[in-house]
Amino acid sequence: MKLKQALFLSVAVVAGHACMAQDVTEDFKPSTLNQPGQEYPQVNSQRYARFKIKAPEADSVRVSLGLGGRGGTLLTKGADGFFTGTTEGPMDEGFHYYHLTVDGGTFNDPGTLNFYGSTRWESGIEIPAHDQDFYALKDVPHGHVQQILFPSKSTNTSRRAFVYTPPGYEKNKSEKYPVLYLQHGWGEDETAWSNQGHANLIMDNLIAEGKTKPFIIVMTYGMTNELKWGHMKEFKIDPFQTVLIDELIPYVDAHFRTIADKEHRAMAGLSMGGMETHTITLNKPDVFSYYALLSGGIYTPDELKDKSKPKLIFISCGSKERPEAVKNAVTTLKGAGYNAVSYVSENTAHEFLTWRRSLHELAPLLFK
Repeated sequence: MKLKQALFLSVAVVAGHACMAQDVTEDFKPSTLNQPGQEYPQVNSQRYARFKIKAPEADSVRVSLGLGGRGGTLLTKGADGFFTGTTEGPMDEGFHYYHLTVDGGTFNDPGTLNFYGSTRWESGIEIPAHDQDFYALKDVPHGHVQQILFPSKSTNTSRRAFVYTPPGYEKNKSEKYPVLYLQHGWGEDETAWSNQGHANLIMDNLIAEGKTKPFIIVMTYGMTNELKWGHMKEFKIDPFQTVLIDELIPYVDAHFRTIADKEHRAMAGLSMGGMETHTITLNKPDVFSYYALLSGGIYTPDELKDKSKPKLIFISCGSKERPEAVKNAVTTLKGAGYNAVSYVSENTAHEFLTWRRSLHELAPLLFK
């Protein structure tokens, strides 16, 4: 009897896998992030990713992307010295970092562009999203993203930031603009929101559609002490808070046409940048009027009590993160009299499509 039960269970499991299996459609196209002229990696209409790596002397090549924590996608070596393989299931829509493990060593895929994440320049792949139009490059007026180097006495160096100025900034010399200070996540840097996040294109498109008020975005490096993975508890906010509040904001106000007051200043961040936003806005409630945490925790009424009330608290995450915590936090904040908004990105996790969508939802709510 037990043998029959075991056989029945085995057949049921196999049948379950068969039902879950999906025939892979052979309509693969090069990722939009590939190096010029490179065919691989490729993506198909079902969101599978396919890789082809030339490594004739290697014994093993694995791609860090894949399903279910099983170590990514193991590629198969052919007689021609190329390793090829396809993810065993569809990827989430949007941008993903990845790297190769070749005979135990970590390398980037020579077929694609590199993006700074996980404290190193990683390969990147773009899985086309059904709603990608909001961050697409379109024939609309475009703003500019420029690099600035600002003096930092507290760190005894010059530090870098990128500043987005909206379309028309250079022409209308009399107009002044509000400012959003927008922070990246752990392991990323000040290039992330422009390169991986397409913050400038999101803003250009929203402004062209008349859906948001034009404003400046400032993106700077959020680390003042370098930390290894798993040591975030050792991060100290005070040095970065000094850089942001006492050095960067005065520099931006002096060199750009900003409306230099609390009512026209916002702070937002993703993941670790959300943690920074949370802490700094609570420490310095007279600097910012708009707070936004993107997969970066929540606010509670007790934390905000006896401080000047922000005009907006925006909290978001992906549906594969902790959406109920976000929704419940906003319900509680509303009940305490705060203007709070929640947003949940459908079918995404702790990844850039969540944060692209979050910025797209946040921007029209700012500086009203």
